[in-house]
Amino acid sequence: MKMDTLNWKILKCLQDNARQSNAEIGRQVGITSPAVAERIRKMEDAGIINGYYANLSSLEMGYQLKAIITLRAFMGKLKPFLEKVKTFNEVVNCYRITGNENIVMEVVLKNQLHLESFIDQLIIYGETKTQIVLSNVIKNAPIQKLN
Repeated sequence: MKMDTLNWKILKCLQDNARQSNAEIGRQVGITSPAVAERIRKMEDAGIINGYYANLSSLEMGYQLKAIITLRAFMGKLKPFLEKVKTFNEVVNCYRITGNENIVMEVVLKNQLHLESFIDQLIIYGETKTQIVLSNVIKNAPIQKLN
């Protein structure tokens, strides 16, 4: 699918607020509501738009601690870990990466005791390194058109 300027503008509107109406998006980008709906449908069909999500506040939900944890898997433990990590409610994002570590995870936890308990579950799979997140510099940065 060809991504023209209008499609990029529509995506920006959706990233700013996915709950706004097609009519409102149309006013912002200069086309009709049905035209917006058709473009959105085509982007959904093409797999460009994969879904719509609620942005939750982990802090307001009782998770006082956010951490980035890397894992360097022990020999033979990466595949079992890749299955196990899907069951951890604490894991917000998990990426398989290149470099000395195999995995980087973003996790939310209630407190330091919760962190300790969580790390205890990880260390059977490999060596971990943990960094505590102090603040979020860029919140939900929208994907921008690259030149």
